[in-house]
Amino acid sequence: MATTVSLINMKGGVGKTTLCFNLAWYAAWRRNLRVLAVDLDPQSNLSHYFMGAEGYLDYINGNQPTVVEIFEQFAPPTRSRQGPRTVDPTRLIHHLQEWNDGSLLHLVPSRLELSSTLKNPTEKAHLLPRFMAQVSNSYDLILIDCAPTESILTTAAYLSSRYVVVPVKPEFLAAIGLPLLARSLDEFRIGRNDHTIELAGIVFNDADPQHRKPEHNRARRQVREIAEENHWHVFEKEVRHSDSYATGARAGTAIFRTRYALGYVRNEFAEVGTEFCSRVGLE
Repeated sequence: MATTVSLINMKGGVGKTTLCFNLAWYAAWRRNLRVLAVDLDPQSNLSHYFMGAEGYLDYINGNQPTVVEIFEQFAPPTRSRQGPRTVDPTRLIHHLQEWNDGSLLHLVPSRLELSSTLKNPTEKAHLLPRFMAQVSNSYDLILIDCAPTESILTTAAYLSSRYVVVPVKPEFLAAIGLPLLARSLDEFRIGRNDHTIELAGIVFNDADPQHRKPEHNRARRQVREIAEENHWHVFEKEVRHSDSYATGARAGTAIFRTRYALGYVRNEFAEVGTEFCSRVGLE
C-alpha cells in the first residue's frame, strides 16, 4: 500500500504547494515511484500547478470530477445528465504522466466548491481515508496538499496519513503555526489510539542559503526551539529561495525541469527530496 504524507502548516504563505508539487515530481521522475497528489485546498493551487491555468479551467468547465465528490459521494447533475450519480473512485483521478518503467504521476484535483463541504461536515472526515484505501495499492506515495486552516479537511488528512511534513518559511512569525499544529495533532491522537501518525519533519522553505539574513536566522532558532520541545525532526537540507520556483510554477514544470534553473538549485532540491523519502520510509 502507498505511503501517505500530508503537507500542512497552520500558517499560510510558506510555499507548501510549491514544495508538494516539486516533491511529487521528484518522487515520480527521479525516484521512479507511482505518485498520487491530492489537492485538499479549496483554492486549488496545486491543481493549477499541475494542469496549468487554461488546462484546469477546461477541466472544471467540462464538469470533470474533483475531490469534492469524495466528500459528497455523488457527482452533481449536468445538462447532459439530469440526476446525480454515485462516484467511481478511479474516475476522480486525473492521469498527468505515465512512463514506460511503471512510474507515474496522477492528481485528484480540487475546486472552490470544496469549501461548501465545511458547511455540513458531519461524518465526512472518514470519506477521504475510505477513498485512499480503495486506490492505495496502485501507488507508492500519496501526497496531500492541505489548506492552512484547521477544519474537517484537516481531520480527513490526518485520518488518511501516516506522516505529516511541515514546510516553514524562515521569516517573521515563522513559528506562529507550529503551536497550533502541535495542539491539532495532540487533539487528533487523543481519541484515535488505533491510528498512527508521525510528524516526519519540518522543512525550511524559500530560505536564505547562506544564512546571511538575521531575520531568517532568528526564525530558524525559534522554529528549532519549538521542534525540540515537541521532539520533532528538522530537515538538514533546506529549499533555497530561487526565482526558478516561481518560473516553474507558471510553466507547470518541476524545478529540475525548469528552463534556466541553475544546477545547484536543482541539486539542492534533490537533496531535500532524498531526505524526504528517507524520513517517510521510501529509501
